[in-house]
Amino acid sequence: MTDMNNNNEPTTLLRRGLIGSVFVAICCFTPVLVLIVAGVGLSAIVGWLDYALFPMLFTSLSVVAYALWLEAGKLGRNPKIPLIVLAVVLSALLFWLEFRFALRISVAAALAVAGYALWLRNSGRVAAENMEGGQQ
Repeated sequence: MTDMNNNNEPTTLLRRGLIGSVFVAICCFTPVLVLIVAGVGLSAIVGWLDYALFPMLFTSLSVVAYALWLEAGKLGRNPKIPLIVLAVVLSALLFWLEFRFALRISVAAALAVAGYALWLRNSGRVAAENMEGGQQ
C-alpha cells in the first residue's frame, strides 16, 4: 500500500515550491491577479495584494531551497530555521522600503536559491568523489 500523502518527500516539496514560486511571481509582476480580483468585484483589496504575495513568494523560494537540500542528501546543517528567518526578513525589508526594490530583491532571492542549488550539487559531487577515493 502506497502513502498518498508524501508531503515531506523532496521531489514533492520541490515541485510544490517551484509551482508556488512561479504562480506567485506571475501574480506579483503581471496584472493577472488584479484582473481576476477586479473581475469578481473585489477590487478594493488590490492595493493590499503585495502584502500577501511577496511573503508567499519568499516562502515558496524557501521551500525550494529546503527541498534542494533534502534531495542533495542533507549536506551541512539543516537550513530550515535560516530559510524561515530569511523569508521573514526579506518580506519585512520590502514592507519597510515600501516595495521600491521589489523586483530586484525578488530576482536576487531567486538567484540565491539557484546559486544554492549549484553549490549543493557541487558539494554532493565532491562528497561522492571523496567517498569513492576512500574506498579504493
